[in-house]
Amino acid sequence: MNQKSKINYQLELDKTIQSVTARQLRPTLLLHSCCAPCSSYVLEYLTQYFDITVFFYNPNISPETEYHHRIEEIKRLIREMCPSVKWMEGNYEPEKFYAMAKGLENEPERGARCLKCYRMRLEESAKMAADGQFDFFTTTLSISPQKDAAVLNQIGKEISETYGVNYLYSDFKKRNGYKRSIELSAQYHLYRQSFCGCIYSQSQNKS
Repeated sequence: MNQKSKINYQLELDKTIQSVTARQLRPTLLLHSCCAPCSSYVLEYLTQYFDITVFFYNPNISPETEYHHRIEEIKRLIREMCPSVKWMEGNYEPEKFYAMAKGLENEPERGARCLKCYRMRLEESAKMAADGQFDFFTTTLSISPQKDAAVLNQIGKEISETYGVNYLYSDFKKRNGYKRSIELSAQYHLYRQSFCGCIYSQSQNKS
């Protein structure tokens, strides 16, 4: 087992929260969102401690109708659940995703294509966080049972060092986070998609 797999990222998040609350701070957080259901629990949890701007940057999502459907759902969730949260929409750049995925089309879920996709979205988030002088950035992706939190946090750490903005370590599926996201999805009648967003995961029939 390698070192990064031994880290409990929920405990790392606990430490950060304890630190900022002890100093009576409310840091700013740029939260990369993949969709409304995954964001629901994360927003419920983190709005207690951070001033959040949701950043929607997901060029992997297709077709375009699916992309806009997901945007409308996350915007509705913010209005109905946490109206103090701010919103930022990135550019829709599917051509950038397809160029990145070239040669990796047949990779399985959580394979090399997915790792490059995580990095692409986190890097854009870090750029926006640095430009906006946010205290932290992170992503909702770790709430999914299909996503490896250790990998996501390692990528986030590497990118944070490049752009000089703190990455908020997390594993949002812990402490029944994923279960709570399902409950909140039902409460707010959220659209729960059956695939991560890209045509390759859809063809493999995996969420």
